[in-house]
Amino acid sequence: MKLPIYLDYHATTPVDPRVLEAMTPFFTQSFGNPASRGHVFGWEAEAAVDAARAQVASAMGAGEREIVFTSGATESDNLAILGVARVHRRGHVVTSATEHSAVLDSCRQLEREGFSVTYLTPERTGEILPETVRAALTGETVLVTLMLANNEIGTIQRIAEIGAICRERGIVFHTDAVQGFGKIPFDVEAMNVDLASVSAHKIYGPKGVGALYVRSRQPRVRVEPVNFGGGHERGMRSGTLNVPGIVGLGRAAELSVSEMPAEAPRMRRLRARLHDAIVSRVDDVALNGAPLPAIASDGALAEGVAERRLPANLNLSFGGVEGEALLVSMKDVAVSSGSACTSASLEPSHVLRAIGVPDELAHASIRFGLGRWTTEEEIDYAAGVAVKAVERLRAGSPLTRTAQS
Repeated sequence: MKLPIYLDYHATTPVDPRVLEAMTPFFTQSFGNPASRGHVFGWEAEAAVDAARAQVASAMGAGEREIVFTSGATESDNLAILGVARVHRRGHVVTSATEHSAVLDSCRQLEREGFSVTYLTPERTGEILPETVRAALTGETVLVTLMLANNEIGTIQRIAEIGAICRERGIVFHTDAVQGFGKIPFDVEAMNVDLASVSAHKIYGPKGVGALYVRSRQPRVRVEPVNFGGGHERGMRSGTLNVPGIVGLGRAAELSVSEMPAEAPRMRRLRARLHDAIVSRVDDVALNGAPLPAIASDGALAEGVAERRLPANLNLSFGGVEGEALLVSMKDVAVSSGSACTSASLEPSHVLRAIGVPDELAHASIRFGLGRWTTEEEIDYAAGVAVKAVERLRAGSPLTRTAQS
């Protein structure tokens, strides 16, 4: 085992060597611009982009022409939300209080443009119930945007049921699928999804590249571009395509989906090992998000159990401990206190606040994100470090001393 240990796979992932191998020729050999249609360098690049488009489409049950490449999930979310809403010029949008900031900030921009937005309050588990969505819809609703799985607490939403409700009403349904794509089954047809955002660097691909699925039929979804210049990607996203990154996204998607049947049970087994090793040794530890599912010894879900949490996610709050101090104390173990995109903020996680976690516990929360190269040895070491850090901090905490007295 090598230190430090990385358990922040929700923030980003290392590039899989197989992905890097696929990308490398497109930096130095087949370096053409896919928009250069007059010579072999352009043809090679275009063929590589087409192949990657097919890989991404296959990974989510979409058509190849329904995949639009972007610079990442933030751009995909912006294009989906702003692009659909602006087609209508005015109307009502439904989202939730636990969405990623790329979604929430896009919705706030729509409010500035005159749209009304409903921010749904989740259950304590982080779930947005389908009936809650149905009750929020009005005759003016033009878009519902709800994430597939939460990036902090791992809660998986009932996307298929919510999508069916939207389809009944003729309302466009977008999902930020970034954290779930490649980790849990995701099919845009089966789940009635009209738009879906994904990112390469969450599935062992490179940073700076993502994609947006845009339904092209039954019904066709119209999206106004948010940037201009060249008419690339069927006019929805102008700009020279990042060919090496796109190739990496395609290969990463292919690998993640093909290895999911074996990887998901392994993640559940390691997560259970980490959870049990911590809660069996320290008290006043709360699980944030959906309950951990019952699993068999091989990590498979117990019969009849529905998975409502990402297999590799564990979010815990430690009473009587300050979160930042806990992060600093967990030397040689890379974890986080929430979303990487908001980690500079001193405010407690908006996700934990939304599900009713008190500020003092929200500040004392740690997100463990397991991944492709996580081992049992690393899990045992990380659990030991966490337990010792909590015990040491509690021993010196005024809150702990007051409670004991």
